[in-house]
Amino acid sequence: MSQSKDKSVLLRLRNNKTVKGNLVDFDVHMNLTLNDAEDVSEENPIKLGKILLRGDNILAISLPDEES
Repeated sequence: MSQSKDKSVLLRLRNNKTVKGNLVDFDVHMNLTLNDAEDVSEENPIKLGKILLRGDNILAISLPDEES
């Protein structure tokens, strides 16, 4: 996952929200910091800016391909 820093990731959260953003950092608990985050759950994305997500709220993480 450290290779995905500064790349776009897609997250599925426990509250059925989907968030997309650039991965800044993470820790052993999978707490993530994202830049330029957006809630893309609905048809019109909502800009969130820089956010911190607790690891226990994350269901799935979609990382970029290694070639990207």
